Amino acid sequence: MVNRELMLKVVLENAPAGVDFGLQKGSGSKYETVQKQRSGNGDLTFEFSVTMKPGPDFSGPFVQGKAGERFVYLDIGTCAGQFDSPWTRRLKIPLRDIPGTATQLETRVPGTAKDGGPNCATVKPFAGWRAIAPRPGKGK
Repeated sequence: MVNRELMLKVVLENAPAGVDFGLQKGSGSKYETVQKQRSGNGDLTFEFSVTMKPGPDFSGPFVQGKAGERFVYLDIGTCAGQFDSPWTRRLKIPLRDIPGTATQLETRVPGTAKDGGPNCATVKPFAGWRAIAPRPGKGK
């Protein structure tokens, strides 16, 4: 198996209104929040690419964690730069159950936690990733 690029799409469903969400690029104290969006009446969508390596393993500016336990973060509230937010959270989305031949994948995750605030920690339940048809002009 050779390295290949995967296009990933995260759909955050029904997040509480008025909260900023964004995709974390980088890690530790050296990260930036990209694709920042404020929740409202609909779902939020984040699209990005990762490299799938033999193992399988994943790499790229959005990939976090150690081999075998890789994930991506969505920053929430103050973590996403919304300094007047009462929320300081991150949502951890696992990079597992990736179909072997797909080049574009999607996962849908709940945006609201049991406490009524933004969902955070490792997303549960996690339905996994599913292959989607490539968008015209994107991917192969």
